[in-house]
Amino acid sequence: MPITAGEIEDLIREAFPDAQITVEGDDGAHFAAQVIDPSFAGMNRVQQQRAVYAALKGKMDGSNGDLHALALTTRAPD
Repeated sequence: MPITAGEIEDLIREAFPDAQITVEGDDGAHFAAQVIDPSFAGMNRVQQQRAVYAALKGKMDGSNGDLHALALTTRAPD
């Protein structure tokens, strides 16, 4: 069953309740997300993105294939 942008945002919001989150995409498999969260301060981009992917709870792994591609932009607030 295809995943929606709202479901992706909900999963990210569970892990990052104070984040500014934008998720775009409507084909059920390819999305773009921007996550701006204070917890990213002091983390490099790889660490930030790993934290977001962990919040997706396996939705991107090859075994269930709910989410095929996610263009992810992360940063701490200015």
